[in-house]
Amino acid sequence: MGPIPLQRDTTGSGPDLADVGSGPVVVRTSLPGNPLAPAAARRFVRAAFADWTDRALPVAATLSDRLVDDAVVILSELVTNAVVHAGTSVELLCRMEPAGPDGTPAGLVVEVTDHHPSRAVRTDRGLRSPDTPEYGRGVQLVAGLAEAWGITYRAGTKTVWARLPADGTGTAAAVPPEQQAAAQQAAAQQGRGPRVPGPQGGEVSARVLQRGLRAAETPEPAPRRDPRDRDWINRGALSFLAEASDLLAGQLDEDMVAALVGQLLVPRLADWCAIWLYDEEGRGLPGIADHDARGADPLHAPRLARVWHTHESRIEDLRRILEKEPPRLPDAVRTAAVPVPCPAEAAPDDRGAALAYRLSAGGRTLGILLIGRAGLQAFPDEITGLVEDFSRRVALAVSAARRFTRQATISRILQRGLLPAALAEIPGLRSALVYEPKEAGGPGGDFYDVFPGGDGRWCFALGDVQGKGPEAAVLIGLARPWLRLLAREGYPVDQVLDRLNRLLLDDATEAADGAARALAAVASAGGPGAPPEGSSSRFLSLLYGELTPTAAGLSCTIASAGHPLPLLMRPGGEVVPAAGPQVLLGVVDDPDYTSETFELSAGDTLLCVTDGVTERRRGALQFDDGDGLAQALAGCAGLSAPLLAERIRRLVHAFADTPPDDDLALLVLQAE
Repeated sequence: MGPIPLQRDTTGSGPDLADVGSGPVVVRTSLPGNPLAPAAARRFVRAAFADWTDRALPVAATLSDRLVDDAVVILSELVTNAVVHAGTSVELLCRMEPAGPDGTPAGLVVEVTDHHPSRAVRTDRGLRSPDTPEYGRGVQLVAGLAEAWGITYRAGTKTVWARLPADGTGTAAAVPPEQQAAAQQAAAQQGRGPRVPGPQGGEVSARVLQRGLRAAETPEPAPRRDPRDRDWINRGALSFLAEASDLLAGQLDEDMVAALVGQLLVPRLADWCAIWLYDEEGRGLPGIADHDARGADPLHAPRLARVWHTHESRIEDLRRILEKEPPRLPDAVRTAAVPVPCPAEAAPDDRGAALAYRLSAGGRTLGILLIGRAGLQAFPDEITGLVEDFSRRVALAVSAARRFTRQATISRILQRGLLPAALAEIPGLRSALVYEPKEAGGPGGDFYDVFPGGDGRWCFALGDVQGKGPEAAVLIGLARPWLRLLAREGYPVDQVLDRLNRLLLDDATEAADGAARALAAVASAGGPGAPPEGSSSRFLSLLYGELTPTAAGLSCTIASAGHPLPLLMRPGGEVVPAAGPQVLLGVVDDPDYTSETFELSAGDTLLCVTDGVTERRRGALQFDDGDGLAQALAGCAGLSAPLLAERIRRLVHAFADTPPDDDLALLVLQAE
């Protein structure tokens, strides 16, 4: 999703921000209801704040880093709720209200509006049973950050709004000014984030202020902290986790997840980090996390996937020592931080802290995350807890990437089994193929084949089966071998279609009988009467033809069963249909298919496509409206088969701005 336009508005003298004066300033935008909306909302609010600051508006003086962080988190949560639970587009509004003459403090009002008001946001978490699905967590977070919030219902819309204070006025009430300096100093020593204005111009939160007062009265040793941590304590933690979740969720390769972990943690929260990953065979084995790599089975030892350091010159030295001594974590520890010795290469001055986290998801150990920082005796509790939350997200991302990899591997294996590895080479003919399943790497609903039929005949087919995914794979696995068997038995084109139609009907009848018996057995046992999966009818569209060498070139016999018609282009650019329309296979008994025969002379081109080409949509228009495919083919006169196939593919993709929503396949046969 690209930059979000700021639609400026005011409640004063018009849209010219130069004339706003001291009145409220409003920006609004609309976002589609898709997974990219939360990230776009965060960019929107940051862009709004930057715009107000660049224009030197009076309200810009009340902006703060805390306000930005809180607004980012609230908008992200509310937009996520709207997308997940409403499923509609959302409208965002940010309104900066200056301090009122009656003493009303300045504040930022954010509104998120969706168009599905029938699903109310639930806040009765304590009243729900454990079996009730969880939702509405964003409102719990809003209630904790906002000084006021609510839900407004209008005709056709629901708006969740929240008002955030623009400064910390009032948060340190009942704390005498003379005690704030001691409290602030004590809180700073413990690494707590600044929030409330203090005598030195800094800020501390109310909760931390009270803890600081207690620490000032009774000092206790605390780990030395780096000033860089202050920007991440109580301020940017939620924003950091939200951004990290978005980035990690978009990675489908576990090594990319590991690389992203290093970039997110270093140098924000650590000087260096490393991540180990267990192979699929070793995940979750009893006691595997307690193995020492120096004595463990190499198959079960973790793999050092990534090492990151603020100083790139130290990465290789650190990698060498970590490869020899990966951290050992006791089985009793789940995801909590475990202090481990800091490698000498990471802390040359012999002062440094290191923490190890087990990466676990679904009850399985996926890897280990190790972070370190020089100059510290121990990490502050806030950093420890933040990285623990982050490590859970990393584990989920690694688990998701591995599931995707397994599914992609299965899909590739299915694809190799369902489709030919290469097109057969036909003497006197050049061929080209474009095959793009909707799900990259997965089995699509389209299939193709070019094979020798015996007795000097060559056969070609292009089909589209009912359904997608595994159901389509099952049907392709039946239809393609049947087609080859019938062709090699010497049946002519029309009889091949007749017999394939009968086989599909017989298979559907057997499936229906089996489903009926299963349903009756379930009903007699008192179970629910739901039909089993896979009991629906099976049908497909098919374009099938045979090529036989002749003295003049090639004789082509072809038939189309419910498929987009093939197009024949002569050398001069004339384009005509090469077959007539007929009914789908597997739908009716005895359709009496027919075929047509013509000569394929030198320079003639036969184009066969699936409906992913002809029905490519742009709004209400389709690619083949007004003989669009024939016109596109005529514009390719003189091109070779591979160039012609690529040209049609590009025209189909360029027809609409969005990616194709169906499988795409086209076969070009060109006589030499």
